[in-house]
Amino acid sequence: QVQVVESGGGLVQAGGSLRLSCAASGRTFSRYGMGWFRQAPGKEREFVAAINLSGDSTYYADSVKGRFTISRDNAKNTMYLQMNSLTSEDTAVYYCSQGRFGYGSRSSEDYLYWGQGTQVTVSS
Repeated sequence: QVQVVESGGGLVQAGGSLRLSCAASGRTFSRYGMGWFRQAPGKEREFVAAINLSGDSTYYADSVKGRFTISRDNAKNTMYLQMNSLTSEDTAVYYCSQGRFGYGSRSSEDYLYWGQGTQVTVSS
């Protein structure tokens, strides 16, 4: 059974940092691309960042580029999202997803398994 579990969310002041983690099990982690998406209240889920199976290709939404860093540790079956210079616009539920294939993708349709989400709240 495949499981994808996020952790690391919380409340942080504007300008602060958080690191999200995503642990996946049930499939060979190193074979699949991974992604982060988020959904703010009253808005649709949006792409945040993605990484390919080996971790040498990464992709970011324009809104987070230069502030967020996606990475993975295949030995630990874990993906990370380092979030710096947070603003109130980053407040959302953040979802980890595991891809159908080895590449990273901006499209939610390219992801097969999703976590339950972790809340990130940035106070101004």
